[in-house]
Amino acid sequence: MATILVVDDELGIRDLLFEILNDEGHQVELAENASQARAARLEARPDLVLLDIWMPDTDGVTLLKEWAGAGLLNMPVIMMSGHATIDTAVEATRIGALAFLEKPITLQKLLKAVEQGLSRKAPQAAPAKPLPAASPAAIYSTMSNSLMPLSMPTATPAAGHQAVQSFDLNGPLREARDSFEKAYFEFHLAQEAGSMTRVAEKTGLERTHLYRKLKQLGVDLSRGKRGVA
Repeated sequence: MATILVVDDELGIRDLLFEILNDEGHQVELAENASQARAARLEARPDLVLLDIWMPDTDGVTLLKEWAGAGLLNMPVIMMSGHATIDTAVEATRIGALAFLEKPITLQKLLKAVEQGLSRKAPQAAPAKPLPAASPAAIYSTMSNSLMPLSMPTATPAAGHQAVQSFDLNGPLREARDSFEKAYFEFHLAQEAGSMTRVAEKTGLERTHLYRKLKQLGVDLSRGKRGVA
């Protein structure tokens, strides 16, 4: 687990980055301007900083230059902006920024940049072992006169085995579909130890859409949630 400082004046971006990085097991500190970022950097001593360029009090490049000049740039800094020019990105890199992320930031680019930044911070640390890929959910169907039960295995990590979830396809389509989708997402949540980020990647849904879908289906998000050391 790493401590990551997110500096951005947009509440929506701060909240989104907090959710993603916290879900990945990191301790996330938030700052909405340079003044708060200075205080958070001294108090939290972050392992990585995600720094927005355009802010109301002091822009990110100026803050980066300030830290570099004071010998405080002892952590990787990744710059973020939706309006920066190539010259601005080059200048930030020259000062000492590790990378530049253009908004809107995709999930894959964010996680890759964070991973690279943290590995640059502590190169002596052994790389984390990748989680085993979840096996595809096998679906079996049998037909009878009026009932076609649909079954698929659902993971039960605590018990170390798989249970079987059955569906009655003789009812209304909406009810059958909702039952299947609920079991489908519960299966992947269990397989990914509750990580919303990995479930979003596995199922091909955006995180915001995924959250809405799980809430609509009544999925218990605490099931399979991994502990954070």
